[in-house]
Amino acid sequence: MLELCMKKVGYFYDDIFLRHDTPYGHPECGDRLIAINSALRKNGLWDKLVHRKPQKAEKDDILAVHTPAYYEKILGFIGYFDPDTYLSSATLEAALYAAGAAVAAVDMCRKGDIDRAFCAVRPPGHHAEADRAMGFCIFNNVAVGARYAQKVGYRKVFIVDFDVHHGNGTQHIFEKDETVFYFSTHQYPHYPGTGGDAERGKGTGRGFTYNIPMHYGAGDKDYFPAYHDFLPGLIEGFRPDILLVSAGYDLHGGDPLSGIRVTNEGIRSIVRSILEGGRDIPSVFCLEGGYNLISLADSVTITLEELLRD
Repeated sequence: MLELCMKKVGYFYDDIFLRHDTPYGHPECGDRLIAINSALRKNGLWDKLVHRKPQKAEKDDILAVHTPAYYEKILGFIGYFDPDTYLSSATLEAALYAAGAAVAAVDMCRKGDIDRAFCAVRPPGHHAEADRAMGFCIFNNVAVGARYAQKVGYRKVFIVDFDVHHGNGTQHIFEKDETVFYFSTHQYPHYPGTGGDAERGKGTGRGFTYNIPMHYGAGDKDYFPAYHDFLPGLIEGFRPDILLVSAGYDLHGGDPLSGIRVTNEGIRSIVRSILEGGRDIPSVFCLEGGYNLISLADSVTITLEELLRD
């Protein structure tokens, strides 16, 4: 049935992402993407995808969510920006292409060339604040994609973030904006310390942020109501024009940076629920965390199987 009724799914990747060098032993390394691509070739999904190389994000796209002062600071920066976030000589270019992948995916959806997309990128993005790099993230890829989506005519954007770490940057960028809904499940308390259930947005954006903190050791049974009972109603009530997903696979039980114990079938359940909630609108997934190479490759494979399914 998957062969007969497949969605057109764009897969955005470029070898530039491997040139973002992090120090030896750093969990956010190029081997992550190598493992994903290898798994997709071995399991036969590679040839079912619409492969595209992203373009570099324009300065205006970055400044739609980041401050000019931060942009200028990052241009010549090499070394540790914070205790976790390292920039090599090629990091800036890789980060611009990572944000550009979200832009390109939105663009192809808008033109009707694809139905859905997966951006296999690094560095990740959801911790990046408007004015600083943080938590392995340089530019907030999903936030850049959301603002670009609105620029090309998608009025209302719904963001889902299932990374084990709360997407502080994404929440803060949009917390006063009623046109962007941010929904997150994450281990709490855990890095970066934000994402309590009382955080619901500010000003005109109040009510358009929805956090569901998960306790240490939470698994499939804990995530099921979040994605099958709460999320569908929120999407239906908001009536978005496009869905963007911060796809962080460090919620998997095999991940070294997680205290959450979601299984492969739990990943499938989460992704399927997201897609069913946004059935009639484009969906763009952007890679965030996931640091066990085996569980990461398995999880992305599952995600793409679901993205391809009609």
